[in-house]
Amino acid sequence: MADRPNKAQRGCNWLDRVLTFPQYLLPQHTLSVMMHRLTQSQVGWFKNAFIRFICWRFKVDLTEAASPHMRDYPSFNAFFTRPLRTGIRPIAGGNDVVVSPVDGAISQLGPVADGRIIQAKGREYTVEELLAGDRALARQFNHGQFATIYLSPRDYHRIHMPLTGRLTLMRYVPGKLFSVNPRTARAVPRLFARNERVVTVFETDFGPVVQVLVGAIFVGSMETVWAGQITPAYGDAVREWRYAGEQAVRLTKGAEMGRFNMGSTVILLLPPGMNTFLPDWQAGDVIKLGQAMN
Repeated sequence: MADRPNKAQRGCNWLDRVLTFPQYLLPQHTLSVMMHRLTQSQVGWFKNAFIRFICWRFKVDLTEAASPHMRDYPSFNAFFTRPLRTGIRPIAGGNDVVVSPVDGAISQLGPVADGRIIQAKGREYTVEELLAGDRALARQFNHGQFATIYLSPRDYHRIHMPLTGRLTLMRYVPGKLFSVNPRTARAVPRLFARNERVVTVFETDFGPVVQVLVGAIFVGSMETVWAGQITPAYGDAVREWRYAGEQAVRLTKGAEMGRFNMGSTVILLLPPGMNTFLPDWQAGDVIKLGQAMN
């Protein structure tokens, strides 16, 4: 019953829902596993054709890459997770300045109100749902802030640290693999709390900071720098890793922490008491790795 849209939503979103409905019928995980295998192919003509198509279709700017030459990428996945040229994404200074962890477009951002996050106009979900029922962790973000950033296929697909922090927890949460593009976010209730995701928690000078890597259709894998590939790997079970002592990896602001294969979404949770996001940032804005958010 909670997922039923109200009259206003039905009037506004009927086309989004019609166009999104086939995703409910697709074998999402099977298709994503197949895509993962295709992106690993090292057959020269195939991976070059794949790269050319994506560059044409999504207007990828290869001049920003460490190498602009297709021949330097042994597979499509190597191209898709390509590093950037050194220095092309300066990281905004200031210990208390949160920077964008990725290149992408802001889907939504703002305060966490009554433990809820805005997904799209007329749609919300709870922090507790996003964190797989971890009520104690979710409480720490009451009256905090959130930012949801969507990475399209044209974007740089490595994920970096918004602040310096020490890793304390990683949780794999199984789920659906709906697309995470804006249309699907408008149409599918509780999208980001339903999709497969990797929750990472870092202790910072300002309290806990969470980055959630959200999987999606055709996202063949998600990985972190400390654990390697996380998906596809763990099936239908929630898995959790806690880090202490020497295992508690410390990553500085701007350091790489993970990557996606194909487009997806990162959700950032900040605790209360931090500077609020700059009013210049609004839903729909393009944002680059390293830009100051608050």
